[in-house]
Amino acid sequence: MQTSGRQNTGHVLSVRGSVVDVRFPDRLPDMHNQLVAGDGGRVVLEVVRHLDEQTVRTLALTRVQGISRETPVTDRGVPIQVPLSEAILGRVFNVFGEVLDKGAPVEAQQVRSIHQPSVPLTQQSTETELFETGIKAIDVLSPLERGGKAGLFGGAGVGKTVLIMEMINNMVGEYEGVSMFCGIGERCREAEELYRELQEADVLKNTVLVFGQMNEQPGARLRVGHAALTMAEYFRDEKKQDVLLLIDNIFRFIQAGSEVSGLMGQIPSRLGYQPNLATELAELQERICNTASGAITSIQAVYVPADDFTDPAAVHTFGHLSASIVLSRDRASQGLYPAIDLLQSNSKMLSPEMVGERHYNIAREVRHTLATYEELKDIIAMLGLDELSQEDQRTVRRARQLERFFTQPFFVTQQFTGMEGRTVRRDDALEGCERILNGDFEGVPESAMYMIGDIEEVKRKRSESSRDEETEGADDDPSGAAEGA
Repeated sequence: MQTSGRQNTGHVLSVRGSVVDVRFPDRLPDMHNQLVAGDGGRVVLEVVRHLDEQTVRTLALTRVQGISRETPVTDRGVPIQVPLSEAILGRVFNVFGEVLDKGAPVEAQQVRSIHQPSVPLTQQSTETELFETGIKAIDVLSPLERGGKAGLFGGAGVGKTVLIMEMINNMVGEYEGVSMFCGIGERCREAEELYRELQEADVLKNTVLVFGQMNEQPGARLRVGHAALTMAEYFRDEKKQDVLLLIDNIFRFIQAGSEVSGLMGQIPSRLGYQPNLATELAELQERICNTASGAITSIQAVYVPADDFTDPAAVHTFGHLSASIVLSRDRASQGLYPAIDLLQSNSKMLSPEMVGERHYNIAREVRHTLATYEELKDIIAMLGLDELSQEDQRTVRRARQLERFFTQPFFVTQQFTGMEGRTVRRDDALEGCERILNGDFEGVPESAMYMIGDIEEVKRKRSESSRDEETEGADDDPSGAAEGA
């Protein structure tokens, strides 16, 4: 990047943590301009406020060691910019667009500021479309909106990364789009593991990774989401492709803004959050939308502080989400993958106007069956299944079949499980649920429903299970719950 016109230099007035005040006697830098100081310009600052006709308040995006009062500062004349070209696919970047994967620098066709306005309402697509993931549990019970935002709730070890990688894989196959992973406040261990797993699953070549790590300055963590969105907008607007944007974790973005707000001396609002929380979050979220040329569909990991859903961070985040996908540790412990909580997950798209009467009615009946089974679990544990009425026994059998039908082998795990991955279309998933609810598989063991794609695979799975039962006995069923209907 070249400085425009005559070089504009100033000097440091004060350093307070990540907040640096700089005086420019000649001319004032523009808002969001990038300033550099220290040996070789290694300290990068961003203008966030004009204090008077000669003084700016800046936010450090790198460590401020090595600068002090009177240290020279140079205005680069441009905001922070990231490279944009197809060459960024398969690469890892930081907030400045610098590569982190030890590869060669990217030969960019163009660079663009990370501070971009959201798409005007007149240019946004007004048609509501479903975004099919190919994953049965999501498409039936928590359908995503193309150009919408979904929250992914899950702790460690319940399959969040695997679910993200499968969505990246299906995005490439179904929509011929690209995937963007934005790590905000990620641990370096998590970033390295994700990179290696994407590489092993052969989906890295269609993915761009952008990280603002946990040990970086709050300013870098606050801006890394904007950097990732700028790259996503390039593929949507210029390459006319759909983009799947995965953000982990959106709460860290809010947390970084809270740190910056405190350093800037702003008066905090309720529970210590920044007074501009809603505006700051909206500036990021409102850039995620669909246009006539393509769509950016976002799935965001959401941390809820102390499980308090009335926390301002959670309240403002939920206002932007159109779907919630909850991962269950209980389902993961039973080997029911993907471990999506079928009752807790929901979507604003699941209405007759959006998905159609048939889909809505099937999903409602599935939820009712699973909820009834959940209520009967305590009775079954104490008295046994045989003590239930015939109607309740039938409901339990169908609920257990549905639970196993919603399991699915993934493409990105087939090298570990030996099971070929399946992508299931929404209509096929609905047909399977409908037939189970109608009692078409009353005499079929639950094991035949475990880890299949569409319902037509039951015959093949049933014949395999029969052979296994003959040789090993029904207790060795891979689902852990082989029980005759």
